[in-house]
Amino acid sequence: MTLLLAALLWLGLIGLLVGALWLAYRRPPTVTLSRTLSTSAFAGGRIPLTVQAKVFNLLPVRVLIEDEPPRTVVADTVPVLAGWVQGEAIHEVQTTLTLNRRGVFQWEGGTLRWADPLGLFWRSLPLKVPTRLEVYPGTHGLLLPDLLRPLLSEGAWSRTHGLEDPISLRGVRDYVPGDPPGRVHWRLTARTGSLTVRVPERTAASSVTIYLDLSGGGDVYLESAVRLAASLVQESFALDLPISVATNAGATPTGRSPEAMRAALLRLAQAVPDADSPTIPPIRSGGNLIILTARAGGALIEQAMRARATASRVALIAIPDGFYMEPGEKPRRQWVAAPDSIRELERQAGALAGVGVIVFVLRGNQSGLRLGG
Repeated sequence: MTLLLAALLWLGLIGLLVGALWLAYRRPPTVTLSRTLSTSAFAGGRIPLTVQAKVFNLLPVRVLIEDEPPRTVVADTVPVLAGWVQGEAIHEVQTTLTLNRRGVFQWEGGTLRWADPLGLFWRSLPLKVPTRLEVYPGTHGLLLPDLLRPLLSEGAWSRTHGLEDPISLRGVRDYVPGDPPGRVHWRLTARTGSLTVRVPERTAASSVTIYLDLSGGGDVYLESAVRLAASLVQESFALDLPISVATNAGATPTGRSPEAMRAALLRLAQAVPDADSPTIPPIRSGGNLIILTARAGGALIEQAMRARATASRVALIAIPDGFYMEPGEKPRRQWVAAPDSIRELERQAGALAGVGVIVFVLRGNQSGLRLGG
């Protein structure tokens, strides 16, 4: 009888202890979770990430914090913070993220799990730490030949802004290390005995609008088109040219500022196939229009001709699906001939050039900025 009472007494004490632990650890510890990372980058790139958690609890507590990124973002190590906490503690994890796909992703938050020191009762709670991650289309290396200048710039002479015009001489100056050999003024150098280089004029920058036709072609075309458009946006920004990207949803604000570039890249990051007929928005008077398309149907050609009424120049660039590879892209199946719509476009190229619409068909792995070559 005495042994039974002792056993019951011990069971009662254990039950009280378990109940006390259950009650004492019902409330979660105070956790402040923060992320330090670049919220905008290009697909295929890698960015550093630091996850920091500040934890406070009066009683000793087991803590496990997981902060898994979106599926399109791959972390070298998934941020996991675990350990014992009594009082206040700061835990930090550093890793690197690989951005696999373009788009705008919401990183909602992590998960807090906590338990009593014995690990008898585990509870969980979501941590709301919203982070908006903008992943812009990847770009490829581009070269800018002189013959492409009319596609990007058109206007009066300028001493500071725009593209250099090698056939227009503004003056000469002494050579400094780093000047390209092609700029050396050899005749003047021979006469003076001092190495001298030419200083060319610049063609004043006009606005550039890139219209992306989302109505034709498959996923391969769409990804190639947005990467080519992103490359043109970056090139225009580097050359201090006002830039805008347009789709059926409208055009982004035209400008030279980082905000204008971000708006253009964001439009490309969010581009999805659109079954509606292409609709080119009004083009800024005197600006240049570059149209990227997979098929170049009659409706698009008609709109390109209408846009020419206000645009200084219109370039229609066809990217046939199964007929074009990006620079550096690994070989994949290619068709032996362009689609019928592209062949028809090539037959119309002469007539379109007569009204100011320049036609280019990308083949093989041509770079979009080698179009003039």
